[in-house]
Amino acid sequence: MALTVTALDHIALNVTDVARSAAWYRDTLGMTVNVFDPGQGKTPRTSVSFGAQKINLRPIGADKVEWFTADHERAGSDDLCFLTASSPDDVVAHLGKLGIAIEEGPVAKQGARGTLRSVYCRDPDGSLIEISSYEMD
Repeated sequence: MALTVTALDHIALNVTDVARSAAWYRDTLGMTVNVFDPGQGKTPRTSVSFGAQKINLRPIGADKVEWFTADHERAGSDDLCFLTASSPDDVVAHLGKLGIAIEEGPVAKQGARGTLRSVYCRDPDGSLIEISSYEMD
């Protein structure tokens, strides 16, 4: 039997300032901030979660053995797409109230399940954040 991946559980995002990033994802995207103990005498970790997904926020320069990091860590190099039940106009209004610049959108894009309406902005490190909703038939 071949290996088949069934879901994405979590990702790790390399950031320059964990507290600043956690606050941005909480305040901008409504995520929950969690601080957890990874055990084995390791440094506590911070993550943000939404639904059944989690993003671990890993500081740039963290010890590669203790944090078990990728070989080429770099803050601001990610491109993430998040789904919302909010309309694109509501997303634009929300980002505007927070003073967050819109890079592009609303625009039509192709998602995993069909056409999305997407609004793009950047997180504190410059990673591209796409906030999208699927078009209704």
